[in-house]
Amino acid sequence: MSSQPKAADRAYVHIRDKLLDGEYASGHLLSEGTVATDLGISRTPVREAFQRLQNEGFLRVYPKRGAVVVPVGPDDAHGVLQARLLMELFALDSLVARGPQAMREIGSALLHDCEEEQKQTTSASAREFGREFHIRLMRAAGNPVLGELYETLWNRQLRIAAAATAGPHHAAADMAEHAGIATALHDQRPAEARELLTDHLAGVLHRTGFSGRPSLPPVAGVEGP
Repeated sequence: MSSQPKAADRAYVHIRDKLLDGEYASGHLLSEGTVATDLGISRTPVREAFQRLQNEGFLRVYPKRGAVVVPVGPDDAHGVLQARLLMELFALDSLVARGPQAMREIGSALLHDCEEEQKQTTSASAREFGREFHIRLMRAAGNPVLGELYETLWNRQLRIAAAATAGPHHAAADMAEHAGIATALHDQRPAEARELLTDHLAGVLHRTGFSGRPSLPPVAGVEGP
C-alpha cells in the first residue's frame, strides 16, 4: 500500500512532462496499459494520475478506454493571458509607484537572471525561467494575496507556457522579451516597460498558435480619443 502513492506520483510526473514537452500533443490518446508498461507499474496508479491530470485540465478521461489530451482552446488562452495582463500591469505600476530605486533594483536583478539564462536556453528552462521572472515581478508589487493568486493562475496556463517556448526559436524569443522588460525597468522607463510587457503576452499568445492580443477594457466613464 505504501508504494502506491509514489507510483501514482511517478506516473503523474511522467505524463505531465511529456504533455509539457509536446510529446503528447493535443488529441493524443493515452492508454493506461502503455503508460503502466513504460513505467513498470500497475494500471491503478496510472488511473489515479489520469484523474489528477483531468482535474487540472490536461486530460479528458474515458473509463476503460484511456485519456485524450485536451487541446488548448483560443478562449482559454485569451482568458488566461488577459488575466495575466491585468495582474502584471498592476504589479508593474505598483513597482513604479515605489520610486526609481525600486525599479532599478528589480530591473537589475531580473536582467542579471536573463543574462545568465540566455547562456543555455532550452524550451524547458525558458518555461521555468518565465515562471520565476513573472512571479518575481508580481512579488515586487508588495501584495502577497495577489502573488498567491498569480501563482495559481500560472499553474493553469502551464500548457500555454509550454507551447509558447516549444517551437523553433520560441525559447530565444521569450527570453529576449523578458530581457527587454527588465532593461526598461532598470533604465526607469515605465511606459516602455508596460508596452513591452503587453507585447510579450501577445507574443506568448501568437507562439501558442492563436491570433490577436490580450487587452483590457477601457476605463468605465472615460471616453476614448
